[in-house]
Amino acid sequence: MFRAKPAGIAPAVDSGAQSGQNRWRGGVSRGSTVAFGGLARLVRLLVGIIVLIIVAGIVLVLLKANATNAIVSDVHDAARWLAGPFDGMFSFRDPKVALSVNWGIAAVVYLIVGGLIARLFRSHR
Repeated sequence: MFRAKPAGIAPAVDSGAQSGQNRWRGGVSRGSTVAFGGLARLVRLLVGIIVLIIVAGIVLVLLKANATNAIVSDVHDAARWLAGPFDGMFSFRDPKVALSVNWGIAAVVYLIVGGLIARLFRSHR
């Protein structure tokens, strides 16, 4: 049933198949490659949620949603906080246009920066 391997001289250098060489690619292990891929997906998910909140805030303002509604108020507050550094960047006569442009720029910047960060994580493969 079992056949014994004939005794002989063991090779001095391992061929690499047993040493884990297949697990390493460019200095990054397979486990960390999966971790970096997961981080890239997480960054894209978070950026997507942030952009969705900002765009929803813009839409609610443009459609004149009832600001006393709890959901509308919460979305607007979250969007205002996320787009805060960009608020007041440009001024127009119509405040709705100013808000739409400034928050729209914030959403685009979040998309670009988040995409670059996700790409950095993905490049560690």
